[in-house]
Amino acid sequence: MSKTENDKSHSKSLFVRIMLFASVIILAFSVISITITKIVYDKQFPRYERHDETVSANLRYQDLEEDYPRQLFNFMSGKNKLQGYQYGAENDRGLVVVSHGIGGGADSYLPQITWFVDQGWRVLAYDSTGSFDSEGKTTRGFPQMLLDLDSLLTYVEETPGFSELPVMLFGHSWGGYAVSTVLYYEHDISGVVSVAGAEGPMDIVLEQGKSMMGSFIYIQFPYLWLYQHLLFGQAASLSASDAIISNDVPVMLIHGTEDEMVLFEGSSIIANMDKNLPDHVKLMICDQEKQNGHNSLFRSDEAIEYIDDINETYRALYDHHQQNIPYDIKQEFYETVDRELAQQLDESFMQEINSFYIESLP
Repeated sequence: MSKTENDKSHSKSLFVRIMLFASVIILAFSVISITITKIVYDKQFPRYERHDETVSANLRYQDLEEDYPRQLFNFMSGKNKLQGYQYGAENDRGLVVVSHGIGGGADSYLPQITWFVDQGWRVLAYDSTGSFDSEGKTTRGFPQMLLDLDSLLTYVEETPGFSELPVMLFGHSWGGYAVSTVLYYEHDISGVVSVAGAEGPMDIVLEQGKSMMGSFIYIQFPYLWLYQHLLFGQAASLSASDAIISNDVPVMLIHGTEDEMVLFEGSSIIANMDKNLPDHVKLMICDQEKQNGHNSLFRSDEAIEYIDDINETYRALYDHHQQNIPYDIKQEFYETVDRELAQQLDESFMQEINSFYIESLP
């Protein structure tokens, strides 16, 4: 073999070794990345049990039961049995379906539920998969709320007493994404109100991931995309803005300019909508200080002032106990809290929603 042929053979062998080494590195990186992705992703969507109501300022159903009796029902979403709640069974203006945010359950929205009942609406709420009284070892991922809502709406359409009423959807955060994106599915919906909703699963996962991992999250994008699609199939690709534009169901999008969970100029549905909005879409941008966050946009002026006062008292208690308040002392503190005042809704805010629903009635 000539020297030239020998050099060519050596170069080819070197090239093969380099490509083989690169392939091994890429494969190893991919295996490590998908493993890390699964671990981190699953940790973001654990199971959420009911909150300890003795150490929170939330409304408790036990305090409302006499004035707002409810009927329990169950429906299936995939292999899990989910817990549903009906309020205002005698009301016939229409049916408002409430979809909750992640980390909570139906009872997290008792102020909104009871407010709608007072306006003459029948209300259905539910605990999503892996939340409160519903089955599910975890909440699985962002698209799960969409699948759960689709299952509930199918149940509604098949159940006498529900199916005759016009259906309005109300969702906040995780639920805000679901009530918008479910418009892809073939359900008879009269109106949708999405509060602080995210555009889609990848949008919010990347936004939250960047806050934890910085720009490294974008390197993980292919693995996040793959893992979500393995879990949820096509549902993982659906976006709220496309669903809204694809039909003419009236939609009201509400978002706070200082939302700390779903960034107004980031993963929010509003940020991803075309500036030339179709006629059936209405925007409500909340920019008033202290009423422009993820949860604070619901609160009345009186609630905001009261929450500031009790937070100041709690901070003093926190400092007094060297940042470790005994459990019984916490319980004593929350027993003194006026829960109704702390959870009082902004009447004008809610009336905007109510007026929108009335205008959307067929």
